Amino acid sequence: MTTKERYESAKEIYAKIGVDTDKAMEILKNIPISMHCWQGDDVVGFDQDGPLTGGIQTTGDYPGRARTPQELMQDIDEALKLIPGVHKLNLHASYAIFEEGDHADRNTLEPKHFKKWVEFAKERGMGLDFNPTFFSHSMVKDNLTLSSPDETVRKFWIDHGKACLRISQYFAEETGMPCAMNIWIPDGYKDIPADRLGPRARFKDSLDQILSEPYDKSKVYVCLESKVFGIGMESYTVGSSEFTINYAAHNGILSLMDNGHYHPTEVVSDKIPSMLLFNDKIALHVTRPVRWDSDHVVLFDDETREIAKEIVRNDAIDRVLLALDFFDASINRIAAWVNGMRNMQKALLYALVTPYQQLKELQDTNQFTKLMTMQEELKVYPFGDVWNYFCELNNVPEREDWLAEVERYEKDVLSLRK
Repeated sequence: MTTKERYESAKEIYAKIGVDTDKAMEILKNIPISMHCWQGDDVVGFDQDGPLTGGIQTTGDYPGRARTPQELMQDIDEALKLIPGVHKLNLHASYAIFEEGDHADRNTLEPKHFKKWVEFAKERGMGLDFNPTFFSHSMVKDNLTLSSPDETVRKFWIDHGKACLRISQYFAEETGMPCAMNIWIPDGYKDIPADRLGPRARFKDSLDQILSEPYDKSKVYVCLESKVFGIGMESYTVGSSEFTINYAAHNGILSLMDNGHYHPTEVVSDKIPSMLLFNDKIALHVTRPVRWDSDHVVLFDDETREIAKEIVRNDAIDRVLLALDFFDASINRIAAWVNGMRNMQKALLYALVTPYQQLKELQDTNQFTKLMTMQEELKVYPFGDVWNYFCELNNVPEREDWLAEVERYEKDVLSLRK
């Protein structure tokens, strides 16, 4: 049977339970996922030569890391041609591209330092998202940035945040698509602090100062991301979940939840519906924590599927800003991107072909035996045939066929990078 014939059979099976697979694929085609540039070069960036700091580690030494803006853009293109749909590109401030003699420190970055990224995005019809980079810099003092008691340090990073707001608005105006600007800081303490309030009060004041920079809220969605702990800040994290959610709610910005930034028994999927009740929009960084915030490649696993289910069944596709965040240097970096992006799309499609109204009625009428049975049987419905046809319609390889192209690219391009 051809891919189309298998799809037609699957379509009939899903139709019997009230699912329109054609509609599901059309919806999926228009869901943009923000693909993070930092998977391609191990979070190194282009604005400094120092080590990764801020509790961030990239493990592995797989050959072929992108070393220049040109190589990174080339690798992004290679990944995108294997991923169905049209997506966004997520940049960190450390990926500024400087002309000779025009280097700027992070507190004086300007839109012109990202002009080449804008040109890249516009040529591909993509939007851009952005992140101030509060790590891997000499002005990160004792794991502190926006909460530092050193006012010189704090002002440097406040100015960086303001600069990033201006750059984010530039992205939105140039691409014609809103830009999500996400603030995450690595601030915290390795051991038990003597003062928990003071650092958070300074962080609050720093955010207030950053947000005093004028910007168009219809074009720039400022997000604030929490974390439970990090390397070197195991005992206390300034930007805790309680802090970030309360700050966002009181200041009209978005909460961003990274599913690696919570205790191991917490799941973001369970938090999404509660957040949607009280927020017009929320933002997500989907990753795969293994025991801690290890940023493994996103899989088509239980939590990824549950996250997608909550987005779809709560009719929140237009209310959730969806981005990925992982970095793995132990495998082919382009394969990591493609696996992660396609797995997130698979999870969304899996959710889109689930008859939620029927399942909700079973729950509301206490038909729990039938509910369990239906939920279990749906797991082996011919979802894969729908996914493969979606890939065919979008002119990308189906199943694992895409890997042959990545292997060719590794042989012809990546292996030559010494």
